Amino acid sequence: MATEQQTELQLYCHDTAAKAKRAAGELQLCSTESRNNWLRAAANVLRDGKELILEANARDIEAAPQFNLTNAQIDRLRLDVERIEGIAIALEDVANLPDPIGEVISSSIRPNGLDVKQVRVPLGVVFFIYESRPNVTADAAAICIKSGNAVILRGGKEAAHSSRALVDLISSVTAENNIPTDAVQLVSTTDRDAVGHFLHLNDFIDVAIPRGGEGLIRRVSDEATMPVIKHFEGNCHVYVDETADLDIAEKIVVNAKCQRMGVCNACESLLVHESIAAQAIPQIASALTEHEIEIRGDHVTCSLVENAIQASDSDYRSEFLGPIISIKTVSSLKEAVNHINSYGSHHTDAIVTKTPNSADYFTKAVDSAAVMVNASTRFNDGGEFGLGAEIGISTDKFHARGPCGLKELTSYKYIATGDGHVR
Repeated sequence: MATEQQTELQLYCHDTAAKAKRAAGELQLCSTESRNNWLRAAANVLRDGKELILEANARDIEAAPQFNLTNAQIDRLRLDVERIEGIAIALEDVANLPDPIGEVISSSIRPNGLDVKQVRVPLGVVFFIYESRPNVTADAAAICIKSGNAVILRGGKEAAHSSRALVDLISSVTAENNIPTDAVQLVSTTDRDAVGHFLHLNDFIDVAIPRGGEGLIRRVSDEATMPVIKHFEGNCHVYVDETADLDIAEKIVVNAKCQRMGVCNACESLLVHESIAAQAIPQIASALTEHEIEIRGDHVTCSLVENAIQASDSDYRSEFLGPIISIKTVSSLKEAVNHINSYGSHHTDAIVTKTPNSADYFTKAVDSAAVMVNASTRFNDGGEFGLGAEIGISTDKFHARGPCGLKELTSYKYIATGDGHVR
């Protein structure tokens, strides 16, 4: 029986991926107008179907205790009329973004008269695995279709009813807008083995994007037979340089750490130049303590902050995702950079300084997807960077790095046009 069930699951995954591949081929021929019209129609159908969405979401909320969700997780799962309107507006915002498909990245006329263009094209089929946030279902569908990609959505079981309602509604207006009906598919099974089957279907799926906990992302990275766009951790740093304005430094650190603690671009580690430590650390630590942040620091920090706990080496490597921060003093800008490159996760790191040369060195030497100068790490976000929508943040170097918006879900092809040219 188990073998029969596995075979049935494999066939389901294969059929879903094959349908997505066919849809991706059709999408390549869809006009910008068709994709934008679908996005706007999808926004309106979500508004019209809000009662259906709320009913489905109520079922997810009712089942939340059996999944041991925290209050914060339940809040992210919960939908109301205002949040549904926010999802609809997000779809319209994506429709208003420039279409990346068909963009001529570069062009040249060769000496022999051959016209060579590098043109932006979709990746093809995206397999997107994500946490239990219903809005992500609609956001991912929007950004994939806008960029000409078919998408297979594998959301968390905790949001299964909400995600199904959203996908059913937005899919109901595909055909009338000349979008392939299989361009957006939601995986209908909660069987964890389905993910493994999809990850071996590289003949159909062009890229996998996991968005969730480190365990999920490592599993996808280990098992995938297609490229993966990902980041494992967000151990982000703020370095307060010796010339920093301490009031600005305090404001940046508090925002980076406390605005939202459970996100990948929150600050987890604070580095302070030793020449200003006696002033900077007590001032910043006091502000953090008002937000009930636990301080884990080196011996200098512990001597300056009464309730600080001695930090271990693992603390400097940790993504806390909660009310804890590590603090370390450094003797130089170079030491700060070396610490970040050694202990960090290459996600987002910031410097607070008045010295342009220090900022220049930091931005060149820190090997991270985003580097901030006198600004919070929380700005590493597709919307904040002007990309409009994003499907995730990557710490890879191939093929995308940083916030992944529409262009990051594309590749390119060369188109050479001649007039009977032969070589």
